Amino acid sequence: MQAQQSDVFQLKLSSEVQNALEHNQPLVALESTIISHGMPYPQNLETALEVEQVVRQHGAVPATIAIIAGQPCIGCTKEQLEHIAQRGVAVRKVSRRDLPFVLGCGLDGATTVSATMLLAARAGIKMFVTGGIGGVHRGGHISMDVSADLTELGRTPVAVVCAGAKSVLDIPRTLEFLETQGVCVAAYGTDEFPAFFSRHSGCKAPCRVDTPQQAASLIHASHKLQLGNGLLLAVPIPEAAEAQGAQIEAAIQESLQEAEQRGIAGAEVTPFLLESIRNKTGGASLAANIQLVKNNAAAGSHIAVVLAALA
Repeated sequence: MQAQQSDVFQLKLSSEVQNALEHNQPLVALESTIISHGMPYPQNLETALEVEQVVRQHGAVPATIAIIAGQPCIGCTKEQLEHIAQRGVAVRKVSRRDLPFVLGCGLDGATTVSATMLLAARAGIKMFVTGGIGGVHRGGHISMDVSADLTELGRTPVAVVCAGAKSVLDIPRTLEFLETQGVCVAAYGTDEFPAFFSRHSGCKAPCRVDTPQQAASLIHASHKLQLGNGLLLAVPIPEAAEAQGAQIEAAIQESLQEAEQRGIAGAEVTPFLLESIRNKTGGASLAANIQLVKNNAAAGSHIAVVLAALA
C-alpha cells in the first residue's frame, strides 16, 4: 500500500470523528499497537471492536488511530482495523520518533501511546484510553531505557486513561520521571498507583479522584492554564479480573531473565515480555489485559462526556 505524496502528511478523519469535533461531542482516542502487538488474531480484532463498542455505550465517540499506507487515520474503519489486526507484528510499531519515516515512506504503522497522543492532539482530541503506559525499565537508571510515553506526557496536552504503568517496569522511577516532566498523575478511586495486571504497586499516587466530574475538572483546568502537557489518570483493573499478583510477578522475573539472555532490547522487549508472561500464566494475563482495557474505556468515556460539557 503506497500513499499519494500529496496526501501523506494529512490527517484522515472518519466522518464520525469529524462530526463529533464539529459538534463538540465527547471523543476518545484509542491506540493501535495493542491490536498489532498486544494479542493474536482474531482476538485482537474482536477486542478492538468490543472496546469501541464500550466507548459508544458510555456516550462517547471512539477514534482508533493508526497509519495506513503513510496516512494517519483518526477513526479507523472496520476494514482498516482488520488490516492492522491480520498483519499483526508485521506492522511497524510507531512512536513519535518513527512518524517521519513511516509517513514519508508510505508504510503501515500501529501507533504507541506517544504517537497516538501526538496525532490525537493534532486532531483536537483531548482524551485517550489505553491499557497501560510505558515507563522507566527495570535497570533504566543504568541503561537509560525510558519510554517515549513519559516525555510525550510532558509535552502533549492529552489526558491518558490507563491501568497504570506496565508491571514489567520500574514504577517508582516512572512516577519520579513523570514528576520531573510536570505531569499531573491521579489514581481513580484509590490512593495507590495501580500496576497494570495488579491493583497494587506499593506506590502512593500523587493525587486521587473519585468521580468523572473530578477527573474532567482536572483536565479542564490543565487546558485552561495552557500547561501544554498531558495528564495521567490511572484506573485499577477490576477486582474480578485481577490476575494473581504472585503468579504474575514470578512470570515477570523469569521473562526478564530470558529477555536478557536472548539479547532482546529496545522496542522488542515489551511485546516479548507480554507474550512470555501470557504463556507462563496460562492466558490469565491476556484475559486480564482485555478486561482492564474495557474498564478503562468505560471510565474514560464517562470522563469525556463530562469534559465535553465543560468546554
